[in-house]
Amino acid sequence: MTPAPTDPDIETMLIGPVVPGRACGDCTACCTHLTVNSPDFAKPAGTPCRHLSTGGCAIHATRPHICRTWFCVWRRRADLPDAARPDRSGLLVSLNFVDRPSSPLEAVSINVRMLPGSDAIRSGMAAAMLDQLCDRLVPVWFSDGQEKMLMHPAADVARHIVSATPPPSLANEVAAWRERYAMFDTAPAADD
Repeated sequence: MTPAPTDPDIETMLIGPVVPGRACGDCTACCTHLTVNSPDFAKPAGTPCRHLSTGGCAIHATRPHICRTWFCVWRRRADLPDAARPDRSGLLVSLNFVDRPSSPLEAVSINVRMLPGSDAIRSGMAAAMLDQLCDRLVPVWFSDGQEKMLMHPAADVARHIVSATPPPSLANEVAAWRERYAMFDTAPAADD
C-alpha cells in the first residue's frame, strides 16, 4: 500500500466510498500480500505484518495511519458480493498509485491479485469480478502471481491512449480515457 495522492477523495471518486456496514471480518489478506510503504510503517509484499496474530491485528486500536485509512476495493464497491471478500474469493483487489509507471495505464489503476492457493480462475470468481471492475475509466490489471496483464481498456484502445491518433471508431473512447488521465498528469499528448 502506497499512500494515495494528497487528494483524500481520489479513491472515492474512482472506485466509490467505503460501503457502510461492510467490514474486514476475519480477512487479513492485505496484512500479508501487499507492499506497505508509508511514513509510519513499511513491509514487503508476501510477508505477514509483524503485528498480525492468530486473532488478527494485535495493535488494531493503535495501528498505523495507512492501515486505518486504506480499504480494498471489496470494501468500496457495494456491487461486489460478500463472496468477493479477499479471504473468500482468493483475489485481493486494490487501487494502486505508481510514482514511476512503465506505462501511463499503471499510474493509477485497479490491480486484481490472485492469492496463493486461489481457485478463482477455475471457480469463475476471477471472470465475474473482472466483469464488474471493468466498467469505469480506470485501468484494470490482473496478476496470477507470475504475470501481470492489462484487462481494461481493450488492447486497441490502450494502444491509442498511449500513442497514436485513434481511428474514428475509437476516437470518443480514447478521448474519454485521455481526459481522465489528464487529471493525473499521465495522459500522453494526442498526435498532431
